[in-house]
Amino acid sequence: MNNLNDITASFGTLYHPKSALVFYETKGADAEVYVEHFDMDKNGSPVNAHPLTVREANKLARSLQTEQEKDKAFLKSRGILMPNILHINPNKDKGAVLWYTKTQRRQLYFVNGLNIPSEMASVPPMIWYATKNSLSVFALASERRPTEKTPLYYAPFFNIYEDGRVCMGTVNINIKNSASVEEFVFAWEDYFFNSYFSHLLGSNSPVKGNCVNLWKDLIETGEPFPKEVLKKNNKTLKNLLS
Repeated sequence: MNNLNDITASFGTLYHPKSALVFYETKGADAEVYVEHFDMDKNGSPVNAHPLTVREANKLARSLQTEQEKDKAFLKSRGILMPNILHINPNKDKGAVLWYTKTQRRQLYFVNGLNIPSEMASVPPMIWYATKNSLSVFALASERRPTEKTPLYYAPFFNIYEDGRVCMGTVNINIKNSASVEEFVFAWEDYFFNSYFSHLLGSNSPVKGNCVNLWKDLIETGEPFPKEVLKKNNKTLKNLLS
C-alpha cells in the first residue's frame, strides 16, 4: 500500500502559476489604484514583488484578447456552410445548432446486458439539435432536406428520453469555446455513436415492436433501416426552433 503512482500525467493539460497581480486602492473620493506584480517560484509562492510594467500589462492585454477571439469564433463556419446545417442560434445556451443526416451505416456499441453485438448497422435519417452541453435527436422518415413542417419521429435508440434528449451517461463532453460549426457537429455525432447504448428511458418503446430485436436483426442481416417501424412523436421541426 506504500507504493504510490504519479498519475498527474493523466490529468490532461496542466497549468502552472507563473505570476500574480495584486490591486491596491486608496480610500476616499479620489481613490487611486496601484497594481503590484509578483513572480511565482517553483512551489507556487509569490516572490519578487514590483510595480506592473508596461511590458507586462501589454502581455496581459494580448492574452485577454486571445481568449475573447476564441469566444467570438464559436460556431463560426470555416467556409461555406455544409448543406445539412439547418439553423444556427449563437445566443441560445451560448450557442445551438440544428442539422440533419441521411441514412448511413455507423459503428454502434451496446452493453453486454443487451446481448446485441457491437457492430456496423444502418441508421435512419436523423435530426440533431445540440447546445454546448446537451444533445437531442429525432428520426426522419424521408431523405429529403427537412422543412419547418417536417414531422419528427422518435429516435430508435436506447438512452434517449421521450422528449428527444440524449442521456450521455459518463461520457465526458468537452466542446471547445473556439469550436467551429463543423467541429461542433462532428464532435456531437462522435459522442453519440461512440458511447454505449444501455437501456430504454421511459415506459414506451421508441419503435413499433421490440427495440432490442430490431438492432439484433439489422446487425445480423446488414439490411437498410426499415422506416416503417418509426413512431411519430407529434412534433415538427418548427417545435425545435421555438
